[in-house]
Amino acid sequence: MAYKLRFVQKFHKADQELFLNLEKKFIELERKDLQMPVGRRYLPISAKEPTNTLIWEAEFPSLEAAIAALQTIEGNSEHDALLDQQIGCMIETYTEIYKELE
Repeated sequence: MAYKLRFVQKFHKADQELFLNLEKKFIELERKDLQMPVGRRYLPISAKEPTNTLIWEAEFPSLEAAIAALQTIEGNSEHDALLDQQIGCMIETYTEIYKELE
């Protein structure tokens, strides 16, 4: 059974360039730190979420693996430092975990 870990981050439109430039640094972190889960990022074009939303998501083979990935992210000091820079741009953020329907 597959599980999806998803972060939804709504940011101020005026801060879009700064927010997305910082997001590129998160991508670099995922590439260089093999412990970090690698996610795919999406910006809505036509969706429930407004266009000033970034969605990060990754799939895992089990709920335990998804939770372990979340703990890895939360325990990474470089991730925390980037998040501290980005958080001022955010309006709202939340985390979701989905279970695949079989």
